Amino acid sequence: MSPEELIKWVLSVDRRYLALTAFKDKPILKPSEVAQKNNRSVQNINRAFHELEERGLVENITPGKHSWNKYMLTDSGKDVLRGLLQKLEEKFVTKTA
Repeated sequence: MSPEELIKWVLSVDRRYLALTAFKDKPILKPSEVAQKNNRSVQNINRAFHELEERGLVENITPGKHSWNKYMLTDSGKDVLRGLLQKLEEKFVTKTA
């Protein structure tokens, strides 16, 4: 999948968007942190992290654990996050200009 396709894939489901953009503020995250910050269930955000992991955008850095997993962005995830933020900024600036 191209970076542009991955951006569209992330934007197509809000839990993915919330999970990926949470990495703007912190390099290592637990799904429970993102869930609490966004008033979502841990299960909902955990699913998003699994989806992002399947696409190679995040990496589980505690793979032996069954709960309280921690994740970080992969290089591909960093590229997609940068592209996503740039795309949103361009859309916002274009609409308000």
